Amino acid sequence: MVGPAIVTEKRVAATPSSKDELIAFIQSVILNEQQEEMGPFYVLDLGVVRSLLDTWTFNLPMVQPFYAVKCNPNPAFLKEMAALGTSFDCASRAEIQTILSLGVSPDRIVFANTCKPESHIKYAAKVGVNLATFDSKCELEKIKKWHPKCALLMRIQVPETSGAAFLFGSKFGALPEEIVPLLQAAQAAELNVVGVSFHIGSRAINYHAFEEAILAAKTTFETAAQLGLPKMHIINIGGGFTSGPKFTEAASAVKVALQKYFPTGPTSGLKIMAEPGRFFANEPFTLATSILGKRIRNEIKEYWINDGMSGSMNYLKYDHDDVICTPLANYGNNDVITRKGLKTSDSTVFGPTCDPADTVLEGYPLPDLQVNDWLVFHNMGAYTSSRGNDFNGFETSAIPTYLANSDKIS
Repeated sequence: MVGPAIVTEKRVAATPSSKDELIAFIQSVILNEQQEEMGPFYVLDLGVVRSLLDTWTFNLPMVQPFYAVKCNPNPAFLKEMAALGTSFDCASRAEIQTILSLGVSPDRIVFANTCKPESHIKYAAKVGVNLATFDSKCELEKIKKWHPKCALLMRIQVPETSGAAFLFGSKFGALPEEIVPLLQAAQAAELNVVGVSFHIGSRAINYHAFEEAILAAKTTFETAAQLGLPKMHIINIGGGFTSGPKFTEAASAVKVALQKYFPTGPTSGLKIMAEPGRFFANEPFTLATSILGKRIRNEIKEYWINDGMSGSMNYLKYDHDDVICTPLANYGNNDVITRKGLKTSDSTVFGPTCDPADTVLEGYPLPDLQVNDWLVFHNMGAYTSSRGNDFNGFETSAIPTYLANSDKIS
């Protein structure tokens, strides 16, 4: 659950806001709300969402994105993604319900959890979600029992050579020696295995790993054909993509590998899909937090803010190098300004809870700040609010979202 979407501006432009425009928008929110003690809030720039989809389509026109809902299920964000025609990767009944409630057709959903509760499989069958993943005989038995008409993607484990920050092979994907027995089990159960899925890992740095993974998918296609199964026609290249220059590099590697192992023509019938989460969710969201307290200890300035490691900052346990933070000074009802050009010193920033591990930043250069000033964190959409909790009564689930760059009221 995430906070409500609040539209505070109607704009026609569909291009992303500049950093200065974004800060100005945040300043207007702070001044317009005029609360005695305003809580943290998100800004969702819909122009960034549209720009990212354009970037995806330009670089990977042959790959249909199925956005990974788990990355950020913000209602306004999902609504925009649905309106733009994106499909969705759902991992549970609740995620499927959320997407269907937006008016999305069930054929735009892949049930991409390789171990699903039986009640969730029954629900998928009821509502017409007819594409799902598996990587075990147990899963095949459940699907045979509750959703025998479902088209299936075999998730395979691929060589872990991507240098990714997060690898999935220890939990997900059939091992090479398990592929034949699983295909035979599906064949015996008269289940329809239509393709292969894999994931090279999240935040990969070596995109040549796509060649090895796509080769493994090709080998699985050939193995299925040798066993007499119907011709496979779907390859799911997974997620882990990040935006920016790294995406261009990843897209190039994907295209080279696909052309090498799955050369397509007008009659090939091959469908290529992916499950990006971070690529679409991270950049559009900005988090504004206010300073609750301050002290100086051993000449180090220490600040407390109203969100932290139990909330939106959970991701910082893994991604400290990615922090982009803008300080804003609050001088009163009509004066919230940036603190550009001021002398900085290494500072510590704590979250609001009583957990001693709730330390957001250490040794981070900040100017001298005061209570009720603001710290604005950029690129805060991926695995932030979706992984936060309400520890100590600081409610991540209640953090509101303001829409920037919106050309419609919703």
